[in-house]
Amino acid sequence: MNLLLVTLAGAAGCVVRYLLEYGVRRHHPTRRPWATAFANALGCAVAGWAAYRLVGTVDENVRSVVLTGFCGGLTTFSSAFAIPAILLREHHWRYSLALVVSTPLLCSAMFFLGVVAAR
Repeated sequence: MNLLLVTLAGAAGCVVRYLLEYGVRRHHPTRRPWATAFANALGCAVAGWAAYRLVGTVDENVRSVVLTGFCGGLTTFSSAFAIPAILLREHHWRYSLALVVSTPLLCSAMFFLGVVAAR
């Protein structure tokens, strides 16, 4: 049952992202990257709120629906910051900071490696 709920929440996140991009593209075709940035920022905001507020207060399945499902459908980048938020809540600030700093660097490096491999 949880898998179905995560799937439906992921679909809802995808629809929200599509509507954001469609609305911006329709009215301002050159500003489409800003719609993606806004979707990423919105997903991170929801993930941060959910990761902090829902830890220990609701069933882990509810967190999966919100974080993995909705936020994952809206943006995969939000998940990268959900875990550090959970770590902060559990007072593991060093691990949280390490993830926040290293994730964008690692992902950027791997993206570049993928470009190099594609060439």
